[in-house]
Amino acid sequence: MAPQPDARPQAAEDRPRRLCYYNAGFLRDRQLRRIMALAGHDMRLGLPGPDDGVVVWGRSPYARRGEAMAARKAVPLIRLEDAFLRSIKPGRLGSGRLGLLIDPVGVHFDAASPSRLEHLLATHHLDDSNLLARARDAIGRIQMHQLSKYNLHDPTLPCPRPGYVLVVDQTRGDASVRHGGADAQTFAQMLARAQDDHPQARIVIKVHPETVLGLRAGHFSAADASDRVSLLADPVSPWPLLEGAIAVYTVSSQLGFEAILAGHRPHVFGQPFYAGWGLTQDEVPIPRRGRRLTKAQLFAAAMILAPTWYDPCRDRLCPLEEALDQLEADVRAFREDRHGHIAVGMRLWKRGRLQAVFGQEKPLVFNDTPKGPQPRPVLVWAGKEPQGLTAPVIRRVEDGFLRSRGLGADLVPPLSLVTDDLGIYYDPARESRLERLILSPPTPGGLARAARLRDRLVALGLSKYNLPGSVPDLPAGYRILVPGQVEDDASILTGGGTVRHNLALLQAARTAHPQAVLVYKPHPDVEAGLRKGAISDNDLNGLADVVATKADPIALILACDEVWTMTSLLGFEALLRGKPVTCLGTPFYAGWGLTRDLGPIPERRLRAHDGSRLPRPTLDALVHAALIAYPRYYDPLSRRACPPEVAVDRLSQGPLPHPGLMNPALAKLQGRFATHARFWRQ
Repeated sequence: MAPQPDARPQAAEDRPRRLCYYNAGFLRDRQLRRIMALAGHDMRLGLPGPDDGVVVWGRSPYARRGEAMAARKAVPLIRLEDAFLRSIKPGRLGSGRLGLLIDPVGVHFDAASPSRLEHLLATHHLDDSNLLARARDAIGRIQMHQLSKYNLHDPTLPCPRPGYVLVVDQTRGDASVRHGGADAQTFAQMLARAQDDHPQARIVIKVHPETVLGLRAGHFSAADASDRVSLLADPVSPWPLLEGAIAVYTVSSQLGFEAILAGHRPHVFGQPFYAGWGLTQDEVPIPRRGRRLTKAQLFAAAMILAPTWYDPCRDRLCPLEEALDQLEADVRAFREDRHGHIAVGMRLWKRGRLQAVFGQEKPLVFNDTPKGPQPRPVLVWAGKEPQGLTAPVIRRVEDGFLRSRGLGADLVPPLSLVTDDLGIYYDPARESRLERLILSPPTPGGLARAARLRDRLVALGLSKYNLPGSVPDLPAGYRILVPGQVEDDASILTGGGTVRHNLALLQAARTAHPQAVLVYKPHPDVEAGLRKGAISDNDLNGLADVVATKADPIALILACDEVWTMTSLLGFEALLRGKPVTCLGTPFYAGWGLTRDLGPIPERRLRAHDGSRLPRPTLDALVHAALIAYPRYYDPLSRRACPPEVAVDRLSQGPLPHPGLMNPALAKLQGRFATHARFWRQ
């Protein structure tokens, strides 16, 4: 079952709806006010009435104004803080948030008094098996994708040689230090204790990311370094850093929480929310916290029950899992694009969408005649890679499998694109990133997510292009759908096997099934006269019982009993709908035990390097790889990276921006010159 949006922090009748604020930051932060509105609060400047409340940001210096007003008017006070998964960049760099902790009790990092999160940890049963399964899956996802509160770190950077003691620095003046019973002297004591406890070990001090960025000073400096002690300022991922540590020392950093999730029992010198539950070694115990929790229970309260999560693409509150979907999409785009790209072999009409998808960190540089080694990663349209091209990374680009509402030949921009640093999915001559994903374990919870996505695609009748169409009257009998393809398409040229023409495909299907009803569906680009692959009426006679022109492909799949194809994506879409598929070529979905394969299958899809037979992926494992892990999706409304579920919403319900007034005219002009396609398709 899909996770449902979690209950709001409190029942609406228990909280004031109108909240007054006295901080200009709230006035400027439209997204924060939108999250609060969705959570049932109207935030306004002004004096609170008897049924209103006051809202402040945590324990910030500006909170005193609101605290004084709430006390004077005797109205409730609500404190806000960011949730523990926030964004790519710190808020000081203008990055929007994915969640809030809305607390009418206190604030999670102030141990002087209880908070709503502490109340949940102390009193909630935290024994629901579904809740704990969600927690374990989410912990696994966060670790697999190397996520944290902020995500500027680079997972490719090496960590220190394992076997060190990790000491975590924080920024000076941080509220979690000040209100966690600690000060600058505490950090000095912590470093001394780490050296005393581990006299033979190396000590690595992890510098805070905001200190590295020059935003705020930390507590340690080069003066603290010695032959045993080193400072680590590189933006390494926290997860391999924790994996290499033999012990972790922290005051109140969120890295201490992540250390627990990574299997450590950190030494804690402050009083953060995660201390006092039997999962830490506490230098300053909190007497009112005596319950013993598992890390899954701690995570469930802190990450599932306490926060209010926000979906920025669909502008709604959401459960943790959907916030993770979005953060994973954001982080993947940032990590792949952070150094910028040189784009090679990109047609002019595609460049706007490519810039929108891949150029948000640094604008794309378009260069169709690159010479010599390239200084940046390169994006090249698959099949257009110049000989001898060298770059730090070369990613081949193609349309994704949930593309648009309209054809690429009609110049409709895509909602999804695939990038492949190994090969490309349609070319079986070499390994592709998609193949590797199919053979890799899915993300924790990924199979269930793939099943939900597959069910939704089937229920909505979605396909790659989502073209309108009808279904002709079909004769009774055993029906086989034979989808035509563009015969000079790269998937045919590289993966077509011995059968590379639509006529030969039809003949093979008729030979194998002389009594069946063959339903031939020409490819839309071929019907439009834009691409090669037409079959004459004379040749169709006696082979195809029905020629389904301008037909709805998904309705045809549902109306037929089986599909025969060379490499068409309709074969994959038929698999999603439980139809048997026979492949005469080698599409990406062939060779995994899910299709009847008459074409050549690469040995690497069948056996490992040692000759042992590979385990066969399930249909949902294939769906996870092909529709979730492999493509990148772009939401043209919010203009940001998005998960596939958002693309499904846009394709099924809209709205989708108009592709442009010039696109239909350019597409018609392109059709006029279809016979000269070898020139305009360069």
